[in-house]
Amino acid sequence: MSDITIFQARKILTMIPNRPVATHVAVRDGRILGAGALEDLAGWGAYTLDDRFADKVLMPGFVEGHAHTMEGASWRRVYCGWFDRMDPDGTVWPGLKSVEAVLDRLRAAEAALPDADTPLAGWQFDPLYMPGAVFTRHELDSVSRTRPIAVMHASGHIIVANSAALDQAGLLREGIEHQSFPLGDDGLPTGILLGPEARIAIAPHVGYGDMLADNAESDLRAFARLCVRTGTTTITDLAAQLPEAGVASMARVTQMDDWPVRLVPFRTFLGLKPEALIAEVQRLKEQSNDKLRLGGIKIHVDGSIQGFTARLRWPGYFNGAPNGLWYIAPEHLAEILERALAARVPVHLHTNGDQATQLVLETLETALQKHPGPDHRFTLQHCQLADAAQLRQAARLGMCVNLFANHIYYWGEQHYAQTVGPERARRMNACRTALDSGVPLAIHCDAPVTPLGPLFTAWCAVNRLSSEGRVLGPEECITVDEALRAITLGAAHTLHLDGELGSIETGKRADFAVLEDDPTAVAPETLKDVGVWGTILGGVAFQAGRV
Repeated sequence: MSDITIFQARKILTMIPNRPVATHVAVRDGRILGAGALEDLAGWGAYTLDDRFADKVLMPGFVEGHAHTMEGASWRRVYCGWFDRMDPDGTVWPGLKSVEAVLDRLRAAEAALPDADTPLAGWQFDPLYMPGAVFTRHELDSVSRTRPIAVMHASGHIIVANSAALDQAGLLREGIEHQSFPLGDDGLPTGILLGPEARIAIAPHVGYGDMLADNAESDLRAFARLCVRTGTTTITDLAAQLPEAGVASMARVTQMDDWPVRLVPFRTFLGLKPEALIAEVQRLKEQSNDKLRLGGIKIHVDGSIQGFTARLRWPGYFNGAPNGLWYIAPEHLAEILERALAARVPVHLHTNGDQATQLVLETLETALQKHPGPDHRFTLQHCQLADAAQLRQAARLGMCVNLFANHIYYWGEQHYAQTVGPERARRMNACRTALDSGVPLAIHCDAPVTPLGPLFTAWCAVNRLSSEGRVLGPEECITVDEALRAITLGAAHTLHLDGELGSIETGKRADFAVLEDDPTAVAPETLKDVGVWGTILGGVAFQAGRV
């Protein structure tokens, strides 16, 4: 039997300019020999023709440059989101449209637990869709006053815990004066916990600890099933804790023959001083394998816009809410950036608000004067409110941006009316301005904050439609071709993997998305509806629903 396989397709979109379209692609040893017509590839020698995709369309496998493996683990918790959402096995969970509906689902889950001590955790609660709704420890106490319960907001930056959970964490007391633990009229925490410090304090008591760190095989498998369903062949775990046991689990699972996705975890900056952080990610890099790439750092500079914890420049929040939270001190940020540049360690920086983006730009410019870093590709993640001047500065500094295009659909109306107002909502996630400014562009979903689905993310960037059908900033729309590049080569570039991934050309990994239709031929408004058969990773096919 030949060691060369030639895949036949109705159409192959290669993402390379010298041969943008092909009908066949030849693969050997998990890599691409070439793409073109069958007669062009026959010269490589004896081959096996695989024609099962003759009626499908192949593209480079999608690269999701901002997601979290906790998307897989989340489904062991109670889904409390506003929108209907599909789990890794294909079941669609109805969205919940009131606080009482959320509490009812939690009560049902609580009644099914086997004992009185097991914590109960929910995720994806979204108060912005319920103006005036109250959701604190008191509401969760109505589910149980003895069992620890917590629900994570959709942003991932806010957790609401009940009295039992706060008590176990030593937080149900007077005298706490900290920005992450707002107090009620009784002098006790409301149960609304803001930012990473609060999350770390409560996580072990409410069943979030393993979701954030353990990387159990079952959770990784659930994550991988979602990847195959959406055509994703390379995905990040951006801001992972990466304890030794979790890394060992990732290393073991990703080396299995039936593992269908390349995983790129970035170690969170939390918990280590800068010098130790650099040393740790360099040590982790040595544990990489073909399907697991370690060695990068993720820094959270501020919080979330929809949670009112992002840092905004003047005039601040449209509804008059106080400015958000800093997650890192400027001197701490400066030291990490300087040390990372000196050690050539990649850094991705979460900046939702434009004030946070400005801090990073100014700090990096100073750091680059001390440690010039050719091709460093430090990446601004989310970067939702950056204006044209900031994007031009990012380009001059050699940065990339990975914009959160999905926000336009999921929270566009809320941004328009509540968080930043009409003018800034129309220019949020400014893909057109980013490309015109010369800054390398990726777009992302931030799963589990929004569902994994690169074609949906591309649709968001192309159409900029809110969930209510409003076009928010048509001037910032990009073309279908530009959006497809952003979810393939663009994202690969931010990960320093564009030499291996993101296009179908000789020498690259044989990673493909297998689609039911041609995304460049359908109407742009139906881009999100293009079906996904599954993926091919290193020449091995994985069908959605059968992984």
